[in-house]
Amino acid sequence: MSYYRLSLAFAAALAASSPAAAAPAPGLDVQTLIRRSDVVWGFDFLADGRIIFTERRGRLGVYDPKTGKAAEVGGAPAVWASGQGGLLDVRAHPGFAKNRWIYLTWSHPGERGAVTALGRGRLEGGKLEGFETLFVTNASAGGGVHFGSRIVFDGPHLYMSVGERGQRDRAQDLKSHHGKILRLTHDGKPDGAKLPGALPEIWSWGHRNPQGLAVRPGAKQLWSAEMGPRGGDELNLVTRGANYGWPVATHGREYHGPKIGAPLKEGMQPPAAHWVPSISPSALAFYDGDAFPGWRGSVFLACLSGEHLRRVALDGDAPGEQEVLLDDRGWRFRNVRQGPDGLLYFSTDDGRLGRIAPAR
Repeated sequence: MSYYRLSLAFAAALAASSPAAAAPAPGLDVQTLIRRSDVVWGFDFLADGRIIFTERRGRLGVYDPKTGKAAEVGGAPAVWASGQGGLLDVRAHPGFAKNRWIYLTWSHPGERGAVTALGRGRLEGGKLEGFETLFVTNASAGGGVHFGSRIVFDGPHLYMSVGERGQRDRAQDLKSHHGKILRLTHDGKPDGAKLPGALPEIWSWGHRNPQGLAVRPGAKQLWSAEMGPRGGDELNLVTRGANYGWPVATHGREYHGPKIGAPLKEGMQPPAAHWVPSISPSALAFYDGDAFPGWRGSVFLACLSGEHLRRVALDGDAPGEQEVLLDDRGWRFRNVRQGPDGLLYFSTDDGRLGRIAPAR
């Protein structure tokens, strides 16, 4: 057996056999900071200690921990809020303390259906001033599914994930943004993997609905999490120009018949880990803080259908033991992030923005 096939077999066996604890870890203080009436899709931390967040139907807000209250922020773009679409991710620019830039992704209305878009504005007082659209994808479809979409900064670049919008075969089309991870400059200019015949912003391809995206601290590695069909959810180490297989290679099962590919295919990148049945990872975050020393080096997934936070320990680049957290709450976890205080923050589909600290 070739080294390549051995690698695929090892990855598949590891993903299928990784253990998961049945109950939340003890010693956690779980706090709901605010409760909104809509899905809190994305959030990020500002230099002054506040947290900026999106609500899927189109509202942008800021939570102030000093007052315990949230205020609406004006100036957000008009969104196509239907199905899974709406106002999606939000990130503060790494130089926010000086330039005040806030970046957003959203489902942008168009003639052929909504598409995922990226833009930015300066947060001044209670409004985004001078908001500009930086990049509009061509990932159109008539329905309201699989927009992606997360933003992550890495040096002079930002990465943006785009779902295949239910147009599964287009994930393999390098002239389409469907099912791709894009690399852009901070101004929204293309700077992708330079694949022959590909759109210039494409970094990786063959994704289904990558809603988790993060750079591993100290390693300069991009990781993603995406949802498969009836299982086959994936954790991926994303490398330049790689094809992650969808729909030709997947561990998921077809909804209405055997139309999708086998779990592994030569020339396509296997996942670092996969889950059957589905846990529906909607966000991904690495933990390197001091509040929970035992969690250092782990990756966290915010899970929707699984209704839990999942910690995956990493041994080098290989997933190890897994731990299920907060599966007794009945919450669909939409996002998870490490805060600047070393605590773990999360949001849910029932409108919670919350924080996990060590129990006192």
